[in-house]
Amino acid sequence: MNITKHPYGQTADGAAVDLYTLTNDNGVEAKITNYGGIITSLRVPDRAGALGDVVLGFDALEDYLTRNPFFGCLVGRFGNRIAKGRFTLNGVEYALALNDGPNSLHGGMAGFDKKVWQASGVITDAGAGVVLRYVSPDGEEGYPGNLSVVVIYLLDNDNALRIAYSATTDKDTVVNLTNHTYFNLAGAGDILDHELQLFADRFTPVDETLIPTGEMRSVESTPLDFLVSTAIGARIDADDEQIKLGGGYDHNFVVNGNAGTLRPAARVVEPTTGRVLEVLTTEPGVQLYSGNFLDGSLTGKGGAVYAKRSGFCLETQHFPDSPNQPSFPTTVLKAGETVRSTTVFKFSTVS
Repeated sequence: MNITKHPYGQTADGAAVDLYTLTNDNGVEAKITNYGGIITSLRVPDRAGALGDVVLGFDALEDYLTRNPFFGCLVGRFGNRIAKGRFTLNGVEYALALNDGPNSLHGGMAGFDKKVWQASGVITDAGAGVVLRYVSPDGEEGYPGNLSVVVIYLLDNDNALRIAYSATTDKDTVVNLTNHTYFNLAGAGDILDHELQLFADRFTPVDETLIPTGEMRSVESTPLDFLVSTAIGARIDADDEQIKLGGGYDHNFVVNGNAGTLRPAARVVEPTTGRVLEVLTTEPGVQLYSGNFLDGSLTGKGGAVYAKRSGFCLETQHFPDSPNQPSFPTTVLKAGETVRSTTVFKFSTVS
């Protein structure tokens, strides 16, 4: 196990940014910056043992500062969408930035993805990691309470990258933390031939602005049924209302089993390289996003052009718009209490 730390540049206001490289005994390597907690690179082996980078991103900090569509970052205070940028808590209505049409998305204009986190490297018996800390002041982006957040990335010798989230507040608030890495297990091209299995019998249908209707609907007989491993592209352009609303997949799935326990959420196989990604989480949901808004205007690492559907996201989370949906699992964090969650991205290969 090894950790290295190098200067990565600075923000517009002069804050120093560092890049941490975590390496396990198999040579698997994760690069993480304390700007936004971004996973800038993740090199894992294919079936022949050749290492390749399986996440979308940029070569330089400047690009993350100016044009990042949430590549690799931590998302907060509230991942995903909140309808009309408003919610009511303890009889008080809170107004958030509208940065996604009529809605608030991923924490607002300057969410956790745009913060410089305090960081320190750590090596334990479990692996090599980086500990990130940030205190979000009361009222930041419209959210109540001073929120203290700790996120730990830990790479182990089973080729698993574990993300442990915790947060506490001094005033009742809402919290939904996630990671927004775009994966491409082939390392290039589109992700339509990636074979996806979701351990989710239900999903939360959305309206025309991608806000859940409040229903939890069976995936049976819909293009959102990934209970049996299926190519992501097999039904991505189906003549289906939900697919048309999302422009492909941009939906929250209800992960089977008991929230709070670490359990499988997804398994993805890339047939040409044999790479496998397994996602486990304690969260109640996972958002499948198929890179529908990538349009070829972004040039990424090594000159790669990120066209539509050149990456997919599996964002483990509470459900979108939960503060306004009483039937959904609550995202309220009470003063003095701590919320914790864990997500694991585990890599392997098939022959």
